[in-house]
Order: sequence, then structure tokens, then C-alpha cells
Amino acid sequence: MRSLPPPRKKSEMDVSFAIVSIVFLLLFFFLLTGQMQNQTAQGMALAETSELPLDRLPSPILIVGEAGAWSLDGAPVAPDLLALALQDLPQPVILHVLIGKEAPAESLLQVVTRPDLANVDLRLVTLRRSVQP
Repeated sequence: MRSLPPPRKKSEMDVSFAIVSIVFLLLFFFLLTGQMQNQTAQGMALAETSELPLDRLPSPILIVGEAGAWSLDGAPVAPDLLALALQDLPQPVILHVLIGKEAPAESLLQVVTRPDLANVDLRLVTLRRSVQP
């Protein structure tokens, strides 16, 4: 009598190599498309606003300018005298703060963490560029 050969074990396919390959392909795809989207035209300068019409901004507004210059509703104010200037305004005060986008975060933190502004409602004002058709 002949003996039968032992049954073959089913070999399972290893999918880890295929998964790693797909992940690398996706990684390269997103790296390449991200680089293409971030390219800007050289020699192009975007328009910037140099003076803001204060009548179109909320009031009272504290504008933190470059080199630490502060102005409250267009009038220069020293940081130490800001609390005194706010006492003359109708209470409760909602102080709007406008700071340049290139300003270091430390400048904004110096304003919002002042102890004399603890009871003042602060709102950050941002400027949005309107797109002309």
C-alpha cells in the first residue's frame, strides 16, 4: 500500500511589504504635490495696507505697532498709562487689540497678560484682504 504524501500547508501571503510600498508612494506623492503648491512667482509683490482708516475699525482699539509703539483709538499711549486711559471709557470696556502678523507672539502676550487688563474683555482684531474680481 502506498502512503499518501503529507498534506501541504497553505502558504499565507505576507502583505506587509505591499502596505509599506503603498505608504511610501503616498508619502512621495504628498511631498511632491506640496512642493508644487507652495511655489510662488518670483518678482511678485502683494499689496499691503500702510494706513488704516480708524473710522472703519471697532472702538476702542489698541494698535500695537512696530518697535513697541501703542496707540488707543489713534492717540499714542504709553503701556503703563493704558489702564488710566481705559478708565475714561464707558464701562464695561471691550478692548479690541490689533497687532501686525509679523509681530512676535511675545508682543501679543505682553498685552493680554497685563494684570491691569484682567477685568477688561479683550478681542483680537484681524484684517482680511478682500478679493477684487
